[in-house]
Amino acid sequence: MLRFLKFLVLAALVLALVGAGYAAWYVGTPVAVRKLPAEFEIEPGTGFRAAAQRLEEAGIAVGRLQFELLARALGRAQDIKAGSYELNRAPTPLELLQKLTRGDVTQAEILIVEGWTFRQMRAALDAHPAIRHDSRGMAEAEILGKLGAREPSAEGLFFPDTYLFAKGSADLRILRRSLLAMRRHLAREWAARDPAVPYRSEYEALVMASIIEKETGRATERDRIGGVLANRLRIGMPLQVDPTVIYGLGERFDGNLKKVHLQTDGPYNTYTRAGLPPTPIALPGLGALRAALQPAKTDALYYVARGDGSSEFSRTLEEHNRAVRKYQLNGAR
Repeated sequence: MLRFLKFLVLAALVLALVGAGYAAWYVGTPVAVRKLPAEFEIEPGTGFRAAAQRLEEAGIAVGRLQFELLARALGRAQDIKAGSYELNRAPTPLELLQKLTRGDVTQAEILIVEGWTFRQMRAALDAHPAIRHDSRGMAEAEILGKLGAREPSAEGLFFPDTYLFAKGSADLRILRRSLLAMRRHLAREWAARDPAVPYRSEYEALVMASIIEKETGRATERDRIGGVLANRLRIGMPLQVDPTVIYGLGERFDGNLKKVHLQTDGPYNTYTRAGLPPTPIALPGLGALRAALQPAKTDALYYVARGDGSSEFSRTLEEHNRAVRKYQLNGAR
């Protein structure tokens, strides 16, 4: 009996040593990867066993049982992060576990361009292969509800910028980031606004900023055009800007703005109606926000395109008409 007990103790010791040796070898030995770089995705809500299965399916021979035992031994089995991952070299199981629990996901990016409409922004999100399209098919009002936005339109609410995100991120998440970015920028510019600007709310300033964004040929003229439009708004003069009319035409606009368009009344026709249109007409950038809220001091009420991207500014209608004859002799708008 004594000999048997000694044998059991020795066998247990040998097994423990073998197990410890195997564990040390397993933890420190790079896993076999079928092809590098290797990409895989962990979906939100995926448990550890399913995640290990996903690794094996992606050609990463991690050893599902051993990998789970390692994670449980370290107390990290509940800590894996969802997202898209990329391996450029074969990691050890410990390195791979650390990558998953840190959420060291691969990043993609999307550029939201100043002056885009919300429709163009949605099209860019829908076309991006690394974005999960949760909002596809949703009506605009439903999207605003999901984002907790109470504005009457999604137009102009999102800040144009380059956004980095983990592959597989939901489009609603990117929209929320862009919405919050616009709110931050708008609140900051509103707090620093010229007290003489004729806007009653941040939203009115946003509407004007969107007009400046679409009306400006050169960035250096934004604040001056902002000053002219603020002057017109202040005295009740119609803004008379083509981009609002074009926006109101929507898909009916074929690239050729006609006189009949300017004469046909509508909520976005700033030739037939004084004041601001009911919503923004595009996504304004930071420069346009500042031009709306800190416009240049000017007594000009008119401007006309010179044809090179710049504008000629005038104080009186007589001066403006001379500038029109000089720079638009062919009658082109």
